Amino acid sequence: MLRSIREQIPAEEVIYFADQDHVPYGPRPLAQVRLFSVAATRFLLGQGARMVVVACNTASAAALHHLRRTFPETPIVGMEPAVKPAAETTQTGVVGVLATPATFQGELYASVVERFASGVTLLQHTCPGLVAQIERGELDTPTTRTILEDALLPMLSRWIDTVVLGCTHYPFVIPLIESIVGPGVRVIDPAPAVARRARHLLEETGWPAANAGSRTLRFYTSGDPEAFTQILPKLLGESGLVEHLRWTPEMELVPA
Repeated sequence: MLRSIREQIPAEEVIYFADQDHVPYGPRPLAQVRLFSVAATRFLLGQGARMVVVACNTASAAALHHLRRTFPETPIVGMEPAVKPAAETTQTGVVGVLATPATFQGELYASVVERFASGVTLLQHTCPGLVAQIERGELDTPTTRTILEDALLPMLSRWIDTVVLGCTHYPFVIPLIESIVGPGVRVIDPAPAVARRARHLLEETGWPAANAGSRTLRFYTSGDPEAFTQILPKLLGESGLVEHLRWTPEMELVPA
């Protein structure tokens, strides 16, 4: 997601928070993810953010509508699985969706399916363990391949021609996914469309770019800042100082 934001809105300062202390979000209760999301949004706004991109499908499923009600003056852009373009372009009528359990359970996903997937067979898989593999930077290891093969090979036997990535971690393993499904299956990453939506919202507000031309990028993590610093170039194609935050018992983010 960060790469797409940087491509679409190159002049804007970006504040990036990675809640590594709590990942993966997918198996967590939606109410808990909602608490994390509100606290993270409040922290970002306190750092001067003018728009918040919820770059997590699980957090979007759990909290997007709640965040918009809680922070009505702030444009908030969320993620949703790209079921609509998949349903519009599939030739076999069978689409695979890879996402977390929380995303599949959320109202956002159910709404997208109801509105756009009529007449299309959706084959779903939660890819247990995949987020943890990606967080460790293990993008093309035998374990990562096995997780994806367990998800994708049964789908291929049922003639999927499209795979929807319903988790913002999963685009990091697109090359591995493509090697498994082959050239006849389209893999859809929703990040570029979400970044375009963020750019359009900024343009509609008429806001001048903050620190125009500086491409300032500030990183925060609730996990190990040294480990995150080392993995940044591999996962995000960026580097920079990473500041450490900790969660308080009151569910607030403060400098560690």
